[in-house]
Amino acid sequence: MPAVSAAHSHAADLADFVAASPSSYHAAEEVARRLEEAGFTRLDETAEWPAQAGGRFVVVRDGAAIAWAVPADAAATTPVHVLGAHTDSPGFKLKPKPTTGSRGWLQAAVEVYGGPLLNSWLDRELRLAGRLALADGQVVLAATGPLLRLPQLAIHLDRGVNDGLALDKQTGTQPVWGLGDAESADILAELAASAGVDALDIRGFDAVVADAARGAVFGKDDAFFASGRLDDLASVHAAVVALIDAAGPSTDAAPQGDAVIPVLAAFDHEELGSESRSGAAGPFLEDVLARVYASLGADVTEQRRAFAASWHLSSDVGHSVHPNYAHRHDPVVQPVLGSGPILKINANQRYATDAVGAAAWARWCESAGVGSQEFVSNNAVPCGSTIGPITATRLGIRTVDVGIPILSMHSARELAGVSDLYDLSRVARAFFAG
Repeated sequence: MPAVSAAHSHAADLADFVAASPSSYHAAEEVARRLEEAGFTRLDETAEWPAQAGGRFVVVRDGAAIAWAVPADAAATTPVHVLGAHTDSPGFKLKPKPTTGSRGWLQAAVEVYGGPLLNSWLDRELRLAGRLALADGQVVLAATGPLLRLPQLAIHLDRGVNDGLALDKQTGTQPVWGLGDAESADILAELAASAGVDALDIRGFDAVVADAARGAVFGKDDAFFASGRLDDLASVHAAVVALIDAAGPSTDAAPQGDAVIPVLAAFDHEELGSESRSGAAGPFLEDVLARVYASLGADVTEQRRAFAASWHLSSDVGHSVHPNYAHRHDPVVQPVLGSGPILKINANQRYATDAVGAAAWARWCESAGVGSQEFVSNNAVPCGSTIGPITATRLGIRTVDVGIPILSMHSARELAGVSDLYDLSRVARAFFAG
């Protein structure tokens, strides 16, 4: 187990990262901000890119960000080590005509995004965050403080609620945000004010609801960390920390090791299937890598040779065994918080891990001095999937699915182990170092 002080420092920084990333667009910008602060150069996809060798770069596409550091001795066939994760989380997104209400209450019209645990969003202070497209062509990020709440119906008015609560996805999920007449109010004005712009200038918006509470460490020996959006900001944050560390304080210190190009790929829309221009099924990573290898003078054959020697760690959260529902898990393979990151395995390729990938993961963990656990589903409880099989199919890069174990996955507030969060960043550092 890592030094407690280092692990808790990592958790505190993760809390800051999540607070700064209430939407996928904010997360991508926070990735870029941190990397620029560490000496990375931000690139524009519409511009010509500089020579790559010895450089460190980051590019943002909507709610996704890709960053990389090229060794000074990189060649046309130097492989990449990609750590892939995602910036979006299940929850709610504002609908068109978002200001509604009745009986003196102001409400927000929202659409369910992905597969959230609906009940977990009840009776929490919530914020609104996203991007606003303005009349002059600008796109600005905006985020309110605590503004909304989904109030639960009192038990006196629903005596059978403890026998089973089922929220209607339309009528039961519209949060309140004020008092008054919906005809004379505008929730977009609240979001616009947070960005210092006029609501009348808004021509388009992508806005989601996020938990307003900060991440917190608690439990015996401060072993637990609870926060919104751990799925999958825990992986994005670990990769940012690891990439900054692996790239060193200057371009001269860019990773040398076994001559690999470390790449962080934080995609959007994983919770919806990844099929978008900024999702893992889209062309973003392929576009970036094509330009990186072009700058190194690689032809198509040399790039394919590089891909054949490359690795992709698809990092996303997995399930810890639940002490109250152990029968829902595999009866033998039962990862638990605090015992290390997990290797995710599925016979039906819902995860991309194979034997060769498992052995490579073991080497990276050993190099980092980190223990590891395995995860496999109960045969009667099929698992979800990740970006791993998608990127493996799209690029042909050997892929390993990994992550950290958590409880309350897809809840408004998820639970992780402090040491696991830190250990994931340590393995990511070893992976990036080649």
